[in-house]
Formats: sequence, C-alpha cells, structure tokens
Amino acid sequence: MSSSGDNNNNNRGGDGDGDSSITYSSLSAKSSLKRSRVLYAMNPQTAFIPTADPTILNDSINRRKQRVARHYQQIDHRGNGTLAIVADYPANGASTINNNTLQMKPLSSSLSSSSVTSSAMAIQKSNVTRKGEERNTTNDNKSGGILVKSNKSSSNRLKIPTPTWHAPWKLSTVLSSHLGWVRSIAMDPTNDMFATGSADRTIKLWDLAKASVGASDALKLTLTGHISPVRGLAFSSRHPYLFSAGEDKMVKCWDLETNQVIRHYHGHLSGVFCLKLHPTLDLLITGGRDAVARVWDIRTKTQIHVLAGHDNTVASLLTRTTDPQVVTGSMDSTIKLWDLVAGKCMTTLTHHQKSVRALVEPSFENTFVSGATDSLKYWQAKDGKFLKSYSGHKAVVNAMAVNDDGVLVSGGDDGSMHFWDYKTGYNFQSGTSIVQPGSLDAENAIFCAEFDGTGTRLITGEADKTIKIYKADEEASEMTDPIDMVGWRKKCIKESKQRY
Repeated sequence: MSSSGDNNNNNRGGDGDGDSSITYSSLSAKSSLKRSRVLYAMNPQTAFIPTADPTILNDSINRRKQRVARHYQQIDHRGNGTLAIVADYPANGASTINNNTLQMKPLSSSLSSSSVTSSAMAIQKSNVTRKGEERNTTNDNKSGGILVKSNKSSSNRLKIPTPTWHAPWKLSTVLSSHLGWVRSIAMDPTNDMFATGSADRTIKLWDLAKASVGASDALKLTLTGHISPVRGLAFSSRHPYLFSAGEDKMVKCWDLETNQVIRHYHGHLSGVFCLKLHPTLDLLITGGRDAVARVWDIRTKTQIHVLAGHDNTVASLLTRTTDPQVVTGSMDSTIKLWDLVAGKCMTTLTHHQKSVRALVEPSFENTFVSGATDSLKYWQAKDGKFLKSYSGHKAVVNAMAVNDDGVLVSGGDDGSMHFWDYKTGYNFQSGTSIVQPGSLDAENAIFCAEFDGTGTRLITGEADKTIKIYKADEEASEMTDPIDMVGWRKKCIKESKQRY
C-alpha cells in the first residue's frame, strides 16, 4: 500500500511528475488486476487486491462479477464446470439473473478435480427462467439437485430374460444288453424303435414302447458286421435304411427289410466318428479321424465332396436344409460352416478352447449349440454369429440333445447331466448318472443322448454298458420346483461382463 502513498506525494510535487505518476498508476492498476486473478486462482481465501483506489477496486469487483456471470453461462451450456457457483434465482417470471445474487464459493485446494466436477453446480431452485424461456434443470428431483451428466442410458441396461419353466427329469428305465460302451443312438422317424451302437461291435434295435416300461422282449434285433466300435447311426426318413459308421473305417447301409448290408462307402483313411443324413437330399455326411468330412451319394455310393480344413478329428456333425447345410465340430476346437454346393468353408468359429464333441440344432429356431469342455455356446446358424455361453457344465461334454419344448440336455464324461432352458441358458437341473450294480464308479460316462419323437423320453448310452431312459416328473409344478430367479439374475450380471 506504500506505493500508492508515494504516488500521491508525487502528484502534489509538480506537473511533470504528475504525468508520470498517472501513467504509473494506470500500469499499477492493470498489473494489480492480473496479480489478483493469479492469486485468486492459487488460493482464493488469501487473495487480495493491492490498491486503495476506490475506482480501481470497484472496477475490479465489477469485472469479477462479469467473469462469474460469463463462467456460469458456459457451465450451463456445457453441463459441467470446475467452479461451484450458488445462485439464488427468482421464484418465477425472471428473465435475467442479478449478478448480486451470485456468490463465489472458494474451492479448497485439497479437493480433487473429480470431486470438483461431480459437485460443479448446486441449484437451489429447480425451475430456472432465462431469456424468456423456462428450463427445468432437474427431472427426477424437483426440489433441487446437482447437475450431473449421466453416462447411463436405457439401451445399456442389462435385460435379464425370464426362463421358461420345465419339469425336472428322472430315471425311468435301464436296459442292459450290450457288452461294451454304448457309443451311439438313433431314433426311427416313425418313433416305433431306436437303434444303439456299442463298443462290442454290434447294433441293437429296440422297441421304444416296450423299452420305456422295461419289458423283457424290448430287444428286437441285433446286427453284426462291424469289426470295431460303432460310433455313428442314422435312420433314413425316405427309405427303410439304417446307416452305421465305425472305427474300422467302414460306413455301411443296412436294409431293414432284409437285415443285410446293401452298400459300403469307402474312402475314409481312419476311424469314422460321426454320421448324419441330409434332411431333404439323398446325401450322407461322415466325419472321422482323418480330419475331413465326406459327402456321399446314398444311391451311387459316389463321394461328392471332401470337406477338408480341420486340423484334427471331426467329432460332431450337423446337417440343415438351409445354408450352411453342413456344420462340423472338431477336436482342433473349431467349428466350420460349409457351403454344400461349392464344397467350401463359409465361416470358421474359433471361440472354443477345447474339443467340440457335440452339436445340436432345435426344430423351432435357426440356431445351434456346440458343446465342449470349456462351455456350451449358442450360435446363430445363418452366419455363425455368437449369441451366448451356457456356463456351468465342468466336464468333457460328449453328447447333447434338444426337444421341441426347449429342453436342452448335455452329458459329460464324468456322468454329469445338465438340463437347460434352450432359449435363455438357464440350468434348471443338474445330476449325475448312477452306474449299474457290478460296474466301477468311474464307468458312469455318458457318450450319447437322444430324445424320442415326442420329446417326452430321453435315451442315453453310457460307459456302464447300459441304456437309460429318462422322463419328466409328472408330479412336479412351479410351486414344488420354482425357478431360482435370484441366482439366475446374479449369473446373468456376471456373464454380461465377459466377452465369450
């Protein structure tokens, strides 16, 4: 303050000195304003204006008020800011804001930028009128609140699907006739009988109605001809034929009217692990240990295509009426979608980390599910788009089946069985297969599974040499076996944070 006193003494001394003092005073005012701005930004509580001239002091205060008003307008347009400005707005009808009602609240230097931003503006009145327009500053809290730009939107909210209730399944019948592991099952299109192939190199045909009640005469026929385990079976829907494939590299066509082999399909270089018929064409597709899937003409026994591209055994197959008409799963952990006309691969899916040993497709959706040790995965069939993972089955999944009611079952190498709601992936039942008396506890692996034509019976082939038939519990209801929505919601939230 001594500098301003010296300036006053110089003004009384002479005219020449007065001119220089006026120039010095104006420079001092400008520099003092700059210093006040800097000091206020550094520490508002100790900032001061180094001048005693009331004109300069009032001018500085007015400039500060103008800066406050401009800063408030910038905050209002951006939706956030760095200074907390408390405004007492008129209750109604005001078109302008009186600068005298604005108060600068000094922010502590210890506050972090995140806390300053989150509490940028405290609004005491919710309805603010500016420039002739009334703006509602808060939608949810009408008594006032903090203006915060929300990053959440309705599109980002997790939508948890509601599972369809299904009755739990229970064991109904056990059939024991094979002398080895039961490796394959096929249902007759008429739903009168089913066939099983075993490691004892035989194929057995069973009457479904009698087998469901455990009748002693359920076994109708035994076919012999393979010299290695029978790994694939399929009934033809247009001919009285049964096709079989085994680890002896043979693919056979059986005439069920004469019970004899009428055709052989030669070409595989190693064991054949899976076999499917095309649903509308007279084509047979087989996959094996030679890492290729072969397409055969049923009538001429001609090999039409060799679908090559996998690096390991082709362990599972799907055939469809629309493109992709062939889907293969391999032990190289990939799934390939094939163009049957060109005989070329359309898409390769690499989401799995373990061998894909099972594939299944429902009749009510253009989707399919693949099973591996890491998880079950739900795919869109037309382009192979990944939709969802069904996690929870911690085993080597050898077999899967689905019925028209949307019940998906997966069987593991350790005897575990999981029942899922197909559309949502809700695991509504889990259990373990029980071995027949006289077998080792380790012989409870499930190798194959198939629903009958009505979807009310589930048939499994297991390592204890038995065939087990399951059915839904007729006494169960939504009251006795409710859906665990709390656990399902937690699982959905957890899986939503994972990529695959």
